[in-house]
Amino acid sequence: MVDYSNSSSSREFVAALVANDVFKLEAYQPRAADLAQSVRKGQISTGLVIAPDFEKQLKSGKTADVQVLIDGVDANTAGIASGYMSQLIGQYGQRVDQPTVTPPVQTAVNFLYNPGLLSSWFFVPGVIGVVLTLTGSLVSSSTVIREKDVGTLEQLMMTPAAGWEILTAKIAPLFVLLMGDVLLASAIGRVVFHLPFRGNYFLFLALSGIYVFVCIGIGILLATVSRNQQQVILTSFFFNVPIIQLSGAIAPIESMPAVFRTLSFFDPLRHYVTIARSLILKGVGIEALLPEIAALVAFAVLLLGISISRFRAQLN
Repeated sequence: MVDYSNSSSSREFVAALVANDVFKLEAYQPRAADLAQSVRKGQISTGLVIAPDFEKQLKSGKTADVQVLIDGVDANTAGIASGYMSQLIGQYGQRVDQPTVTPPVQTAVNFLYNPGLLSSWFFVPGVIGVVLTLTGSLVSSSTVIREKDVGTLEQLMMTPAAGWEILTAKIAPLFVLLMGDVLLASAIGRVVFHLPFRGNYFLFLALSGIYVFVCIGIGILLATVSRNQQQVILTSFFFNVPIIQLSGAIAPIESMPAVFRTLSFFDPLRHYVTIARSLILKGVGIEALLPEIAALVAFAVLLLGISISRFRAQLN
């Protein structure tokens, strides 16, 4: 929050908002611009700005104005936050001894990044990540495991091609195919659902490419631990369902129990969904996404490293 009034009345007002633990006061900001930046980076979901004349207006019998900034990326959560804020401010107004003014406090609510509270703007970036996860893991694992089933893997081993050349020949077409899915999905999001794509689209494609490698790494790893195509499909669903449920692509992570919120940090899809929503809806720069990018790169290196190592072992 930003308290330009810095008075006993403003402090009493804030205490009334956080008294029942619906909202938690994270920090005081010196300027409204800093508050908006915190919302943009996803550090807070709701911001409150109290005008300098807040106490003066109340004592003079006039309506005091406050501004509420709400992250509208998750339309459902934003609507709930707005409803709670209005309810709590209304309850505070009933306790203020001002019979001549109704209401004593008037709010100006601004829904940032999704002013229309369109649920499709929240779901479409998440669905893009879900489609990449399912397609990448299933197609890459099925492609590799099919070589085992039909016996062509042994024939490849008889050729002069090195192991890394065989693996590259498997990964490169999958990467091109999945990047085509990214282009198609983003085009549908823009044309059908009118997503704004406020960020750098080429940065979005580059980070999507990193996540594509994560999905391919998962698929090849599943193929190396499975014996046939039926087994790899069943195993992929065993891994993909928790990945999707913990990612926040379907349901907000904030609504999950604490233990699942902690586990979600080890979910690569969570970081990609955060990147996609931040670039598409908020238009943030690369500096605001460094933790998510670092996590995504780490997952890509780890999963590809393990899967390539196991694939080479099978070739040998």
